[in-house]
Amino acid sequence: MIDNITGYLRKLTELAVALLALAVVVQVVFGTAVPFLNVDVVGNLTKVIAALGSSGLVGLIAVAVLYAVLNKKA
Repeated sequence: MIDNITGYLRKLTELAVALLALAVVVQVVFGTAVPFLNVDVVGNLTKVIAALGSSGLVGLIAVAVLYAVLNKKA
């Protein structure tokens, strides 16, 4: 049962990352005035990256943990 839940969460995370990448590409191609995308995806990513960069070692550790979680194979 836990393996099923973990599998579903892994697939949901993969879907979220794919949608995020698609949103970035759409915003880069069409600019910030995309009618069906009401969020500034690139601006929000820039803020997150800046926050991680300004936090020094803690930000670096957070990025490493996220990288390990996203690249973990079942």
